[in-house]
Amino acid sequence: MAEAINLDSPEPAADRALPGRIIAVANQKGGVGKTTTAINLGTALAACDKRVLVVDLDPQGNASTGLGMPRSERGQGSYQLLFGDAPLADSVRPTRIPRLDLVPATPDLSGAEVELVGAWRREYRLQEALNRDALGSYDYVLIDCPPSLGLLTLNALVAARAVLVPMQCEFYALEGLSQLIRTIDRVRRHLNPELEIQGVVLTMFDRRNNLSDMVARDVRQHLQGKVYDTMIPRNVRVSEAPSHGLPVLVYDLHCAGAKAYLHLAGEVLKREARLSA
Repeated sequence: MAEAINLDSPEPAADRALPGRIIAVANQKGGVGKTTTAINLGTALAACDKRVLVVDLDPQGNASTGLGMPRSERGQGSYQLLFGDAPLADSVRPTRIPRLDLVPATPDLSGAEVELVGAWRREYRLQEALNRDALGSYDYVLIDCPPSLGLLTLNALVAARAVLVPMQCEFYALEGLSQLIRTIDRVRRHLNPELEIQGVVLTMFDRRNNLSDMVARDVRQHLQGKVYDTMIPRNVRVSEAPSHGLPVLVYDLHCAGAKAYLHLAGEVLKREARLSA
């Protein structure tokens, strides 16, 4: 689906020696289950005995709220990490989920897009911040990106080794996915040659809706093996969980949404094992 993009010779990438596997959870469309996927996949990976760090890079701060971190308790977070005001160790907050930590989004992050425009090495700020600190205690770092393709998302794509794309089963989904793939292709060619698509996860799937089936077939046809077998269903318990500051796996482990995220974590781990083999 991605069209070829001709760019000048890529710049030398910054040091890539990052101990943890860094995955950006990204989609420029809002309301596709991006943050829900980030926090519940992180929880499921932690349940699989992996040490996980979630970096909330969305100024809305929904990942922080969904992991039970009140705004009044966030202190330093991803904004301070981006601008060198705090090292990673001072930005990380433990969550109530064992083996799952959080770098929260603070109100300052809402102005970061404007401040980054004139910043030195603006695309590499997050990568360099993570490079400066020990990530060796984490198996996975999940970056929850804002619903846009601005400088915050670009920082996440430059810092990451892979992109996980949540995609809602709706009519405009393929068009939005095509735009995101072109962006990923540009980043790979110009800023981060190691970046890859880890997978596309179909969200808000409704078996009673013919459109959901049609979109799922089209996406699988276009992207072949990049689409996960697991599809996240529309589920009221998934929608309720954030209002309690809990991932759905903690809020209701036995609901269809929680089971789907556990299956997704299993697929992610299998793909990661194949990549490292």
